[in-house]
Amino acid sequence: MSATLFGTAFRRARPEDLPACAEIWRDALNDYLLRLNQPEVPDELGPIGRLYTHLRATDPDRFVVATVPGADGDERVVGFGSAVVRGSIWFLSMLFVRPESQGQGLGRALLERILPGPERPGPLATAIDSLQPISTALYARYGMVPRVPILDLRGEIRRPEAFPALPSGIRPVPFDASELGPAKGLGSAADQPTELRRSLDDLDRQLLGAVHPADHAFLLAEGRRGFLYLGPDGGVEGYGYAGEVGRIGPVAVRDEALLDGIVGHLAAVVPARGAQAVWATGGAPRLVSTLLSAGLRIDGFPLILCWDRPFMDLARYLPISPGLL
Repeated sequence: MSATLFGTAFRRARPEDLPACAEIWRDALNDYLLRLNQPEVPDELGPIGRLYTHLRATDPDRFVVATVPGADGDERVVGFGSAVVRGSIWFLSMLFVRPESQGQGLGRALLERILPGPERPGPLATAIDSLQPISTALYARYGMVPRVPILDLRGEIRRPEAFPALPSGIRPVPFDASELGPAKGLGSAADQPTELRRSLDDLDRQLLGAVHPADHAFLLAEGRRGFLYLGPDGGVEGYGYAGEVGRIGPVAVRDEALLDGIVGHLAAVVPARGAQAVWATGGAPRLVSTLLSAGLRIDGFPLILCWDRPFMDLARYLPISPGLL
């Protein structure tokens, strides 16, 4: 796939493009954060680069770069867009353009190259920075209207007693990648799901309307530890992830009353090397209050989850990140 717009070419991303995409992400964010006297995005691009590798691996046709001729005759990547499809859900993960190339219609051109056709019946969704009115207006034109805030809550948990204990009879059981089985596709017939995979898929269908086994495998490969939460009858009542870098999530529960207790359990059993962090949405207000009471604080400006129709039970599900459901 390749097309041009005012001398800019568009094509599928290649592995060698991903470091440039990570730099564009950082530079585009810093371009407006610094003007607002906000902290810079650090130069450590390893985690975002690994996310891009995962996005491209699962959805290669929906990871597109915009390029222009470089001074040495090679291509220079000036923007990129990446979306994932999970079941019927189309989710825009990333859309960024170099600061000096903005205002030329590249963002819209990238978006239109990865949007699904009008025949697609499922929801369209994304997460936006609340400081970006131009992007907000662009996505709203396609029906992805701002709905619910996403808060990055960070810090040291100074008052663990703010979290309720897990109810009597709820038993956490750790799991690892070996128990997932292969994830050749996103829930395709080629997969041979294990009992664990079936349990995760069942919750994901209920709360997201889609399964995403490749994303579970990605989380475990990134070093997050996974836990199932079993009820008195042995049934799965929830799952959750946490990593030593401090990030807690995603978390999924059958009963929203379990959400706070599971987040508290994850914070206690997976010690963080530094600050702990949770992407908490306005769909789970009690959890937001609990995290603030425990000592975490809102870091930066809120993001906003946008969609053209409801699709996710935010009272019972914490997403992986703003870039991945």
